[in-house]
Amino acid sequence: MSATPSYTELTRDISRNLTALRTHNSEVMQGFNAMAKAAMAPGALDEKTKELIAMAIGVANRCDGCLGFHAKALVRLGATPEEFREMLGVAVYMGGGPSLMYAANALAAYEEFSNATGAA
Repeated sequence: MSATPSYTELTRDISRNLTALRTHNSEVMQGFNAMAKAAMAPGALDEKTKELIAMAIGVANRCDGCLGFHAKALVRLGATPEEFREMLGVAVYMGGGPSLMYAANALAAYEEFSNATGAA
């Protein structure tokens, strides 16, 4: 089994790797970005709540990139460690054992970005 990845490096690498898609699939990428912007816009739910939901889905779907991008956003939005851990409990409840394994990695991503900003 490999060590927990650096989510800072992972998100940077994914962003860099998306360059080709932005160039060669620009309409798809523009559509995806517009959907993301609309979905995350504050409404009945605030942006932080929506990011907590997105992180829970990332855990349940075992998406490493999702863990990095949403952990970074949650740190930026001021999610507390208590809020983060409570969300992980719901994700594990909904996703079972595989989500428990990813919850541990999601917490590592949150802590990595928190430590980088001094928010922890």
